[in-house]
Amino acid sequence: MADCWDDLWEQDQSAPMDMAAIHPGEAAARIHAHDALRATPYRWPDPASLPTRQWLLGHWLLRGEVTAIIAPGGTGKSTISGTMALCLASGRPLLGKPLPRGPQAVWIFNLEDGTDELERQMAAACAFHDIGPEDCGDRLHLDSGLVQPLCTAIEDRDGFALAEEVFAQLAATITERQISAVVVDPFVSSHAVQENSNGAIDAITKRWKRLAQETGCAVVLVHHTKKLGGREVTAEDGRGAVALRDAARVVLPLNAMGEKDAEELGITDPALRRTLVRIDEGKVSRAPAGAATWIKLESQSLDNGSGLEPSDFVGVATLWEKPDVFHGLTTWHLYMVQQGLADGDWRESVQAKDWVGHLVAKVAGLSAETDKGRIKAILRTWRKNGALAVERRTENGRDVPFVIAGKPVDPGEIGTRPHLQTCGAESAESADDDPC
Repeated sequence: MADCWDDLWEQDQSAPMDMAAIHPGEAAARIHAHDALRATPYRWPDPASLPTRQWLLGHWLLRGEVTAIIAPGGTGKSTISGTMALCLASGRPLLGKPLPRGPQAVWIFNLEDGTDELERQMAAACAFHDIGPEDCGDRLHLDSGLVQPLCTAIEDRDGFALAEEVFAQLAATITERQISAVVVDPFVSSHAVQENSNGAIDAITKRWKRLAQETGCAVVLVHHTKKLGGREVTAEDGRGAVALRDAARVVLPLNAMGEKDAEELGITDPALRRTLVRIDEGKVSRAPAGAATWIKLESQSLDNGSGLEPSDFVGVATLWEKPDVFHGLTTWHLYMVQQGLADGDWRESVQAKDWVGHLVAKVAGLSAETDKGRIKAILRTWRKNGALAVERRTENGRDVPFVIAGKPVDPGEIGTRPHLQTCGAESAESADDDPC
């Protein structure tokens, strides 16, 4: 297959593409070749007789549909998408998502790395998760675009055209190998059109969707983000045309852990924070959006070194359980905080010496310094559910917010006083005064 970038006409990337100029003669012939359009009466099927949607991996991958993974460079999108493929091939929920249809054949088409590097990445993932040939059988397929180029569309001085022969070859392989999911990484390298052209990107994405529907597979298109200026990725942030986002039925944005989450969880090591990635269900058109999934990028040795040559270490993705900020806390702790609010004046401002967080720290056996983020998260939740409230008072001519008890805790729901081990007393400001 010829490299689709060869002899590509250089065009102004900012100029919109004139879709009316796309092979007008060929387009007209195709239009006239269609049968006459007719309206189809609704057949009123029994709802119970309709087939269920064919989800393959949680609500991330669906037969007959396109999933877009959107992330900035260095977030681990190739590592994570490769592990998603390994979930399917092995039938094991390595990332915490169910596989309702069991093991499935999957094809990774990576268009940036060579075969050796792709094999290192997959070998590392298999070693880390203890997966061998007996777990995957012949269901795992891996190709490099540097060895076998993939180009699904071109745009040159003659206009835009889909590479129908390429899609036919893809369909034949998918059918022959009974492949249930195809991962294309990255999407931008799978075509040679202007990335900002909504018309062209829409045509390419919908052609992938038609391939998915014709073959019954799920298609995963891995895509880069535009420049974000430091803010988090959303489903809206794919680079170039919005047509990919619009045509995809599932969009999964990836975000490295931000400072706010790290503070809330007490993670102070920047190196550790950079290894934690959140997968959001930014757009799921065929199911209710689920909770975010956290991934940790670990380092796995291949044990391939010898003599003075060290072994290679490769990043792998594994499920990471986000700690619960309320771990170890009970209704008793909230009751004690409300009692403390009734006996004293506590300010809302975290800069104040009498910040209410000091009261929470004392009751819960935490530190108002090292556990500040967690305490702030606890306070936000209690305010949101009405257990705490804010009262504004005038002091020295200034409007000052104080935290007061909201809806009181029923003493009958308090239960017994928690044992010391259920609190965070190790980091308490004053273990002698801790009420646990």
